[in-house]
Parts: sequence; C-alpha cells; structure tokens
Amino acid sequence: MRTLVLGRTPDRVTAVLATLRADGFDAEGVSTDDEALKLLSTGEFGVLIIGGGVGPRSRAEIKEFAAENRVRRVIDGALSEPFDVYVRREFEPLIREAAAD
Repeated sequence: MRTLVLGRTPDRVTAVLATLRADGFDAEGVSTDDEALKLLSTGEFGVLIIGGGVGPRSRAEIKEFAAENRVRRVIDGALSEPFDVYVRREFEPLIREAAAD
C-alpha cells in the first residue's frame, strides 16, 4: 500500500521516507499542498501521513480531498526524535493495519 507523507520540513519528510523505505514500505513525500493534491488525485495512495507543521486549514482540506480519492487512512503526526524510532512505533503499525483492511 502506497503511503504519502506531507510535511513542511523537507529534512523531516526525507527522514520519514528513509525509515519507511528501509522497512519495505512504498512511500512518497512532499512539502506543499499542491504536490500532495496532485499525487492524491491519482488514487494510488492508501495512507496519508500529515506532519505536525501543516496548519489546520490545509490539514482539513487535504483530509477531505484524501477521503474523496481512495485514501483508507489519514495519520496525524508530529515527529519526535529519534525520528526512526517514532516512525516505527507510531506510523508503521497504522500503515500495516490499513493494508490489512
């Protein structure tokens, strides 16, 4: 199941992607709403992770759009260090759960 990571800080997006990919997940990452909307419109993503830096208005719009475009699970996240531990503990179980549904 493909996962899209939306975060405002490119370094953090890169860190999340590195961990997910190292653990065998198919993931893409972006830092802008426009990029996220473009990718979500393909219907290829089953999970969306929205980083803590994404503001409330953008977050609501992206979530609504995701629901209309076959995203099974939206995960709200605010990374804490070490990032790889956080991703494995908080995100990966939810991605696996969405894939199993």
